[in-house]
Amino acid sequence: MDQYPYVDIHNYIVMPNHFHLILEIDRNKTAQNSTKIKSLSSLIGALKSTSSTEIHNAGLIKFAWHRSFHDHIIRDENAYNKIFDYISNNPKNWFKDKFYAI
Repeated sequence: MDQYPYVDIHNYIVMPNHFHLILEIDRNKTAQNSTKIKSLSSLIGALKSTSSTEIHNAGLIKFAWHRSFHDHIIRDENAYNKIFDYISNNPKNWFKDKFYAI
């Protein structure tokens, strides 16, 4: 991500009604220059804005994101591994989602 060199995406999945993402903001990647680091809220806002434009340009004019987002700080390797696996396995569990049939 050239625009945000301090951001690393470790894992993600796009589902029919939501997405999951492990995103790391690494302040050390900007230590040599004066790049202003955006907040998590600003980064998610940029992601939603950019993707909305692309989705609308693809013809899905009625598409809209829900307001806000849910975040969770991963505090240790065990939690990281569990969340990474959850994201990776989310597609095969989609049929269990309460919105599956909608």
